Amino acid sequence: MLASLPMYDLPEARDATDAFWAAIAKAYGVEGRLTRNAEWSSTWRDANLLFSQTCGYPFTHEFAGVLKYVATPQYNAEGCEGPNYCSIVFAREKASLESFRGKIAAINSSDSMSGMLALKLVFAEFARAQRFFSVTKETGGHVASLATVQSGEADVCAIDCVTVALLRKYRPSALQGLVEIARSPLIPGLPYVTRSGDIPRLCAAIDQVMRDDALAPVRAALLIKGVSVLRPEDYDVILTKENSVQHRIALG
Repeated sequence: MLASLPMYDLPEARDATDAFWAAIAKAYGVEGRLTRNAEWSSTWRDANLLFSQTCGYPFTHEFAGVLKYVATPQYNAEGCEGPNYCSIVFAREKASLESFRGKIAAINSSDSMSGMLALKLVFAEFARAQRFFSVTKETGGHVASLATVQSGEADVCAIDCVTVALLRKYRPSALQGLVEIARSPLIPGLPYVTRSGDIPRLCAAIDQVMRDDALAPVRAALLIKGVSVLRPEDYDVILTKENSVQHRIALG
């Protein structure tokens, strides 16, 4: 049995993340702690994966047809609407989007919906040629992208709005000196997935955890307010949006 919840695993909320998984595991009828690897995708590659959460971009790209959709959590975060979420674009000062032409962008990874593709979607309408930013720095994570803009090593970044809400709650210094300049379009949020699990049983276990009043503080700590069961093909909107901008803008 293997489980991971790497997407919103801030150290400040790790006890709540562990408690959330422990409750799902108990309701499902298994025991075991979360696996935490520096390389998140290593657990997604394991055929024994019972439960995880992934970004929509790897779900629709590298792991399409490999990771099986379970459900989509809803978050109590500004920028979320039901199971949908957006990215918030940050810079050190308010300026027009077109003024960032030739500037330096920070992205968490090249396979990120919220940090990479969202940035393309925001700036695509201003791109009259494929290259918009002069340089793109891959930072390895949203917090690192924010720090890179704070320090002046980059000028702009796009951050998952749930991550932003968690940082505002637990680590406001990560956003100090930064201002919002835009938001990306809404798309379905980061899905819970499995490779080896029984999907109806997992959905029932999640539903039980969502209904348990004793777990309300745990859910609140993680900003989780509900869950939706979408169609896996609802995530194809990521492919559609990527296709709409791939010939219009490159990150540099």
